[in-house]
Amino acid sequence: MATIAPGDYISSHLHPYSEEFVFLVRGELRCDLGDEAVELTAGQGLLVPKETPHRLVNTGTVEAFLVFHLGPLAPRPELGHVDLEEHMDQRVRS
Repeated sequence: MATIAPGDYISSHLHPYSEEFVFLVRGELRCDLGDEAVELTAGQGLLVPKETPHRLVNTGTVEAFLVFHLGPLAPRPELGHVDLEEHMDQRVRS
């Protein structure tokens, strides 16, 4: 799970071994999914295919609360998440 403050984001990254399912419990979220932007509101989910760059941006005025699932898991944790940009705000907890 993760909480993203209004106006903040989880930096662009990809998962070389896993698909990721994101479910937004509270708030509003834009998922920059490759070259496409997908808007989510509470109660909606999104499947991110493996090796697809994605960035999660809180576009609302309240904290966004989301849960996510990755599968299958990478053979080692350090291989499961590839950062594509520097930013990872401390207010984002996962």
